[in-house]
Amino acid sequence: MNSFEAISNLKGKVAVIIGGNGAVGFATAKRLSKLGALCVLIGRNAIQKGAEQLPFLFGGGHICINASITESSTLRKAAEEIREQFGRCDILINSAGFTKPVPAGDLEALTDDLIDEVLQANFRGVFASIRAFESMLRSNGDGLVVNVSSIAAFTGVGSNLAYVAAKASLDIVSESLAKVLAPSIRVLCVSPGVIDSGFVPGRGSDFNEKTGSSTPLKRIGAPDDVAAAIEACATLLRFSTGTKIVIDGGRHL
Repeated sequence: MNSFEAISNLKGKVAVIIGGNGAVGFATAKRLSKLGALCVLIGRNAIQKGAEQLPFLFGGGHICINASITESSTLRKAAEEIREQFGRCDILINSAGFTKPVPAGDLEALTDDLIDEVLQANFRGVFASIRAFESMLRSNGDGLVVNVSSIAAFTGVGSNLAYVAAKASLDIVSESLAKVLAPSIRVLCVSPGVIDSGFVPGRGSDFNEKTGSSTPLKRIGAPDDVAAAIEACATLLRFSTGTKIVIDGGRHL
């Protein structure tokens, strides 16, 4: 039986990172590859972007696969390609997403189409990726899913209310999945606050400086702050599942 003891390296592990070309996803790939993991970066234009990114990863054998988190068939196809090429998936990181700033009080601006688009990318797509990779994650008895959520899920404050709803849904469904997939798959959420990544359109240096100054630890987060938490989920926090790790410098307080 798996003892879930802490480990110091990820040699022999295959880590699949949905949104692996983004700021958080790629920072995670660098950390996991440094520990010996073979990384697969998945995104809509992953192959094109990966041509410049892969040389910065540690070790060799890393690949990119084009797939869209909002098109489940492409995720299933990617999973089959990974099964054929590597025969396993040990770690699944869901770091892809989409949002658009809409003031919470502007109800008309949060259109039906935008609600659907945000929920598809930030909730349905994450569930679809877990569904696509579940059998491989389960097969070795020591799978890990880390979903990149947000403090918006429990503060109710975010880029828009659909994003808040999507992340809240992700948090609670991650808890449910942690129960039903245990003990062969652990499921954790990493919940950042504001991250210096360009993820939210229109947020520039003025916003970041103002937000940082009002955060207890006096800065906004960096992509590597989130990546470090994901690394800990894979190596040190191995007796944890069904919970969230908040990475926000105290922003939620």
